[in-house]
Amino acid sequence: MMLIDCPYCGPRNETEFGYGGEAHVAYPEDPYALSDREWGEFLFYRDNPKGDFAERWVHSGGCRKWFNAIRDTVSYKFKTTYPAGSPRPEVTGGSK
Repeated sequence: MMLIDCPYCGPRNETEFGYGGEAHVAYPEDPYALSDREWGEFLFYRDNPKGDFAERWVHSGGCRKWFNAIRDTVSYKFKTTYPAGSPRPEVTGGSK
């Protein structure tokens, strides 16, 4: 079992959360100007790095709020969590 530290509710069991993909992906300024290829890349192409990665999570079994997390994709350990809309914090000690 993994504990995820919800920035609003505190540490909870991983079964209370849902994964939402890569964090900090900006919506296109003019989506109607995008070609089909560009729109497809925006919707489906994401980074998949080895090491620290910024992700979106939702506390679906609790407060139902979205938040961001930095998680090491090698060890699965959460480095930090922070409210959605906040800038990505700097973390150290990741696997790379």
